[in-house]
Amino acid sequence: MDDTTPVHANPGYPASRLLKELATAAAHDDPAVRRAAERRASAWRRITEGMASGRLSIGSRTPVRGLPAWVTPEVAHGGFATGEAAAAGPLRPHELDLIRRHGLREDRAALYAHHLTEAGLEHLGALLDGGGYAVDQPEQAALLTVVWLLRTGDTAAALRLLAELDPFAATLCFTPRPAPARDLPPGAVFRHSVREVRDTLAAVAARGPGAPGAQREALAVWNPFADRVLAHWLETAPDGGTAVDAHRPDGWAARGSALLDEYGRLAAEHTLCTKHRRPKENLAILLAALREAVAPDGPGVLGARRRGLLRCAVAAMTAKRGVPGSAGHSAVRTVQAAQAALPTHDVLAALLAERLSALPENSGVPDPDAALAPVSAEEARDFDAAAGSAVPGPLRARVAKAVIAPLEELVERGVVPSAEVLAALVPALAAAAQAAAIDDPALSRLVTAHHEAFARRRSLLLLDLASQVRQGELPWVRELERHHGSARVRREAARAVLVRVGDTVLTHFPGTITPNPLVSELSGLARTAEGRVPPRQVDFPFVEELASDIFTGTFSAKFTRAARRAAEVVEGTLYARYYGIDCAEVFALQEKPSGGEPTFALLCRERAGDPLRSVSGNGMVIEQAQILTTHNLAALVVAGARPRDGWAAAARGAHRTTVRLLGALPRVYDTLAHVKNAAFAWRQTVFFLSRCTPREQREVLARMEGADLPYHVRERLDPALVWLRAAVAGHTLPARDDGETVRFLGWTAGRHWMLDIAPEALFRYRHPF
Repeated sequence: MDDTTPVHANPGYPASRLLKELATAAAHDDPAVRRAAERRASAWRRITEGMASGRLSIGSRTPVRGLPAWVTPEVAHGGFATGEAAAAGPLRPHELDLIRRHGLREDRAALYAHHLTEAGLEHLGALLDGGGYAVDQPEQAALLTVVWLLRTGDTAAALRLLAELDPFAATLCFTPRPAPARDLPPGAVFRHSVREVRDTLAAVAARGPGAPGAQREALAVWNPFADRVLAHWLETAPDGGTAVDAHRPDGWAARGSALLDEYGRLAAEHTLCTKHRRPKENLAILLAALREAVAPDGPGVLGARRRGLLRCAVAAMTAKRGVPGSAGHSAVRTVQAAQAALPTHDVLAALLAERLSALPENSGVPDPDAALAPVSAEEARDFDAAAGSAVPGPLRARVAKAVIAPLEELVERGVVPSAEVLAALVPALAAAAQAAAIDDPALSRLVTAHHEAFARRRSLLLLDLASQVRQGELPWVRELERHHGSARVRREAARAVLVRVGDTVLTHFPGTITPNPLVSELSGLARTAEGRVPPRQVDFPFVEELASDIFTGTFSAKFTRAARRAAEVVEGTLYARYYGIDCAEVFALQEKPSGGEPTFALLCRERAGDPLRSVSGNGMVIEQAQILTTHNLAALVVAGARPRDGWAAAARGAHRTTVRLLGALPRVYDTLAHVKNAAFAWRQTVFFLSRCTPREQREVLARMEGADLPYHVRERLDPALVWLRAAVAGHTLPARDDGETVRFLGWTAGRHWMLDIAPEALFRYRHPF
């Protein structure tokens, strides 16, 4: 297959997913899991049928016949469009509410027509001005845009937009969902909404006390009862010893019967802790002996075996905590009583959910200290919880995910643990930058809400170098662009966000490559920062991680641009020497080569050793593209991003990621994925080292070589460290590994040497020069 051959999606993948979901829906024990599997199976059935009928063109940016690119498709796992529009489907609750309120026919066409009446426009205008709405799908901003354009006097733009919406009036929801107005401090974000956190807290509360409840019951109910039963038996021991059942004082049997009656009531009321029911437990032994001793129809005399078990149990209990009432015993029980008084997680989860109910459900938590304060006296009465009880760590972590704070603070708090989570927060900052020059608060809120909704649009599986739909292609965005205010202000705001996010990535996640959702946001910020509108080129292009299983062997032109800009950054550096990059060769690449001119794809394939077309072979070619482009590290540098603690600290952080990933070998399920990610972290380490001074390079390398690592990690890293030291010393490694050079790469044609390395295989790497 040559590079111009059209590529089609394999229908076998949707068929296999359909079979998997059908099996889960039929056999799983959990009804909720079965229902979810049924929904997924329905989506995969529509995909397989759509591909078979030709209604779906998987791999195209317009995969559903009859739907233009601007319509948001419903997308299943892997980027497969299901054939439905995300804004279609049954009428939403807010649509039904309006239909009932105005006595309309129960369909979207009637509702669409109503929105264009005076009453409908007035309703939408009130939402627009008050900000009391949420945009779940980008289409839901369309009619609000019409209202704003009409209000501004841009009637021609409003009519053009309506002309594009009219054909879909009966199928798509073009109005937002009413929701509380959201007003965040500038530059602040939150990870989860109050509603999402309340739902998780409600789930915790619904599960009940569980094991902590059983422990609390043991401490509050069964331990004190066991003490009374023990004390009762100690009355039968002479001189305060443990040789019980030597004599029985007057009234002892009656008091014993009362204890047995009390046990029956307690066992019926307190069912969480079942330890007392186990025959070999001390309390069970004491109770069994007591039943035999006070039985009205029995001899009342314990047999030798029963008496022996009883005395062993009494001796063990008194040896462990002392005699009930003694100083040591009382001290232990006082501590346990305090522990038993603490509320269980289900109680505190319900309490926290009640606290959060006063906040807007679509926003975050502005004051975490108030939300996580100890239990008040009033709450103690309402929730049967001890006043002053602190919120435990697991519940604090759930609430912390909704805290409103600057991005950097959330990272420091641990609310943002990865670059993937960071990518989900960037759209809010990018939206604010997009609206930075807009003076009208109503339009500013609309642009911000729409940007965040568009960022949630799931990516499609695309083939033949097709690109994802961009915001500017949506008709309502296109009609609003001329009203966005000063381009200079937007450029400055976008660049500031780009640098801020880049600083955060380099500082806190130095060992992780930029995930594709983050690349999408960075690309949009870069276009705005440079004042460029697609399809014009950007000065520092960001490139996505490509999937090796659908790679066609070619790269889009932006990869060539990214490689040339990266070559400007890495020329003459450690990075270029370690990876054997001929920067002059990269500079000579043309974005649209003609005739016999070399292409970026050809260069990557040559550097990879011209592997066979396969998943691993494609991965080797893609990895060379990542090496030549530095996979966005050079772009971040060009944009002005820097790690807060310096490049040496970033190199050490990336190396720690490499060590952590290799440390999990070979005990992880997907060993090759761990090796690949470790190699990517290693590549970032080399790039960061190349930004250091020669002295810093030697110091960091010395720390890497002298680190106290587990033997199997040291064994695997030794070859890579040897050749890195050679590059630090000024030697340029060949572009391709030649059998002697061992460069740490993630993809190989056969079994990776990281999985097979042994001490006797290391000797040939000791002295490369």
